[in-house]
Amino acid sequence: MLPDVFRADSGARSLIQAKSDAQAVLTWLAEHADRPATLAVYRREAERLILWLADRQQTLSRLKREDVLDYRRFLASPYPAERWIGPSRPRSHPDWKPFSRPLSPASVEHSLTVLGALFAYLNDAGYLGGNPFKLLRRRGARQASQEVERFLDADCWRHVQDALSGMPRGSAREVRHAERARWLFTLLYLTGARRAEVAAARTCDLSRRNGNWWWQVTGKGGVSARIPLSDELMEALARYRLSLGLPQQPAADDETPLVCRIGGKGQAMPLSDKAIYLVCKEIFSRAEAIAPRDEMRASLRAASTHWLRHTAASHQLEAGIPLLMVSQNLRHASIQTTRRYLHSEEDARHEANRRHKLKRDC
Repeated sequence: MLPDVFRADSGARSLIQAKSDAQAVLTWLAEHADRPATLAVYRREAERLILWLADRQQTLSRLKREDVLDYRRFLASPYPAERWIGPSRPRSHPDWKPFSRPLSPASVEHSLTVLGALFAYLNDAGYLGGNPFKLLRRRGARQASQEVERFLDADCWRHVQDALSGMPRGSAREVRHAERARWLFTLLYLTGARRAEVAAARTCDLSRRNGNWWWQVTGKGGVSARIPLSDELMEALARYRLSLGLPQQPAADDETPLVCRIGGKGQAMPLSDKAIYLVCKEIFSRAEAIAPRDEMRASLRAASTHWLRHTAASHQLEAGIPLLMVSQNLRHASIQTTRRYLHSEEDARHEANRRHKLKRDC
């Protein structure tokens, strides 16, 4: 729950009825109620800021540029760590902390972008008199160049598959956990879907047209699109459904989550996006333990769920799938976003550069 921090009365005519920062933020969040994944991200970022301000006995209206720069540094290294950082837990857990780890540079910039949108909204609503986040110098180009490296090469991916195959199966629960992990990685890798999309997916979102299976997804920005599902993926789904005691073939009215919790009683419950992240991190950790080289272990240690989306893009392009089709599969707004994953172009450029030498051959 957002702390009820009251603002100083600015005297401005407000277009919203909020009497406190918490109420103002909740009004902004209500604008995104039709997009659950976006709402969850926006709420998390707003809550972190409100908690930080409460710790400083400060309000949104008194936030200055210098404070925003302080907050940027805080996101990269929350201090004191024992107060702000802890194991990932549900929000209702008594030991919940706002962070599970310091944010990466890309995550810091994303947080500031979200908060800039919050301040823009409250400024337009007359609740605030300015937006100090607008003054920030953005680092988007540099972050984008770093972002494309967050993928698993063929060797790393092979160790991930070995880790999945080597999961313990000594009990019924372990078997269900192993089958779910295998299905989850298959789904993320073969579709390039975002974890929030997987968490929200139901079996009835799948449909067959002209003998081909499709997944209807509502993704980033509320954009709806269809993702093609290969025979290999549908075979993996049939295996996972059998492990749950369900018919192999999905029915049009089947509301079963595409990925389910383990141990739920009665109706199958969906695996949350946070839980999907934790399952993936567990598998990456298992793969790291069997990786033979320091470089490979470092990649697997850093890997997260979103790396699978980048890996899917890179491996589809390496397999010869046309750039336009990969862009459509991943639902990129621009084909240039997809082109960043075309590492074969970089390899060819590097190879060609070998001909440029200090000493030329006679």
